[in-house]
Amino acid sequence: MSGTPPPSPPPSAKWRLELDEDFFRIYDSKKMVMGYFDPDYGELHPPERRDEIIESMLKNHDVVPGGIVMVPMVKFGLFDTDLEVHIDVVQQNVLRVDEHLGKWRDFLAKVGCLDRHAVRISHTDQDMLTVTFPIRFPKPLPLGTDSLAEGIKPTLDLLLQSGLS
Repeated sequence: MSGTPPPSPPPSAKWRLELDEDFFRIYDSKKMVMGYFDPDYGELHPPERRDEIIESMLKNHDVVPGGIVMVPMVKFGLFDTDLEVHIDVVQQNVLRVDEHLGKWRDFLAKVGCLDRHAVRISHTDQDMLTVTFPIRFPKPLPLGTDSLAEGIKPTLDLLLQSGLS
């Protein structure tokens, strides 16, 4: 025996979902909101009964094929109205953001969403970008917090392993 410890397993977290109207908040192991999951409810007819139909789907634990994940992407550390820093600090932040965006490009390529994602300014922090991307389950899953958490777990674990959450 060489005395070297075995490699540690990749990081993983206990993800928990909590229903909030017609989407789910995603919580990490530290009980912090780390993103949102919006199920693909499909074509809802008639559209004017959308809320009622979704409420019924949730109550009955109807199955969904996947949905949209939205998570924070990168905080710039630059867009503060009181910002007054040295140019070196600005350059360090820009380089940090550029490196982080490279990790996001790799992640989106791994999950097959490089051409199917959207980047937006966070609705809660004008100094942060969020990213949304679709996720499809191997088989449709019931609209329950536990089953949906299991369905998105591989993607969320990959985010964690990539240093993006």
